Amino acid sequence: MKYTKDEVIQYAREEDVKFIRLAFCDVFGKQKNISIMPDELPRAFEYGIAFDGSAVAGFGDEAKSDLFLHPEPDTLMPLPWRPEHGRVVQMFSAVTHPNGMPAPGDTRSLLKRAVDTAKKAGYSFTFSAEQEFYLFLLGENSKSTMIPCDEAGYMDIAPEDHGENVRREVCLTLEKMGIRTESSHHEEGPGQNEIDLRFSDPLSAADNAQTLQRVVRTAAHRNGFFADFSPRPLADAPGNGFHINLSLDPFEKAAFSHMIAGVLANIRAMTVFLDPFENSYQRLGNQKAPKYVSWSAENRSQLVRIPAAVGEYRRMELRSPDPGANPYLAFVLMICAGLHGIQNKLPLPEAADFNLYTAGQGLLSRLEKLPESLAEASAIAVASDFIKANIPPEILAAYCGGRNLS
Repeated sequence: MKYTKDEVIQYAREEDVKFIRLAFCDVFGKQKNISIMPDELPRAFEYGIAFDGSAVAGFGDEAKSDLFLHPEPDTLMPLPWRPEHGRVVQMFSAVTHPNGMPAPGDTRSLLKRAVDTAKKAGYSFTFSAEQEFYLFLLGENSKSTMIPCDEAGYMDIAPEDHGENVRREVCLTLEKMGIRTESSHHEEGPGQNEIDLRFSDPLSAADNAQTLQRVVRTAAHRNGFFADFSPRPLADAPGNGFHINLSLDPFEKAAFSHMIAGVLANIRAMTVFLDPFENSYQRLGNQKAPKYVSWSAENRSQLVRIPAAVGEYRRMELRSPDPGANPYLAFVLMICAGLHGIQNKLPLPEAADFNLYTAGQGLLSRLEKLPESLAEASAIAVASDFIKANIPPEILAAYCGGRNLS
């Protein structure tokens, strides 16, 4: 349900809400919030709630540190794991300077602008996210032991699968929050799980991807586990992927092909934002994680896979991102790259209809590689005109270590 400002205030009064969490994230996608009391809602809606931006990655230094959170009433959702009496709810919030201008580090607002740009060009995009994570046993002081909760394999069931109750709790909790899941199952690694979300508009999809991680961590802890979304928690097991599905509306075969071509043309420059940790590059090229810039239909060894579907249900699946990516930035870049391909009528390269993990060097030598380290990915991003045109310099500096961005 979409709420107005007045309806949020009424909801808080009628539903015994005692705390409202104003949610946002830093430039790396790490979730943050400030809690306010119901009496502060009118002030929050009218003026915003101030916070110290210098203490949040990518939001500036002490010289101009005053920033404001402006809650968006249509994002109101309960936090079902909190008490029913004295309830806690959440709203995602825009981040602005005192003059009302969006803060450059506010990646959610950046996604809003990308969506508006696409609409002006006559297109809209929908996204769905598939996220993988490990469940490890909890040790002293609730620290992860890095001991997997089970030794089950792909789509195994209980009693071998010890994550079944966690996934069930996550899916039911998300349903109460108005977020629809598509499926969930045990993944290939020991203690590894996957939960897939339904398609939605870009902003809702990014909000939902953020919320999923929070709910998984909460449910895991309640069940005695530590949820690990890092790219490659175990050196001898599969890494965690954040597979992103992208659809185009209106669907036109030529535009769809150009959209994919745009993503492929810019993927190397985008990679530092999709795979933001050094550990990310230990995942790429291993156990179904892509290594080359390629595409094909129904082929899980590729960077871009086109699942079997017809007409308006056609979508592309980008398989290189990992769950460390900021979903707002990932979706911004995919929209901008897709538009770049459509507007410039970029030709789609020849499909790589072969298994990249068993192909000979003769076939592989024809393909570009994804960056093989964080340093290489950063250098490519810094040199990219596409990135400079679509990513604020403050965000680029945060990701690329303050390199010379001129």
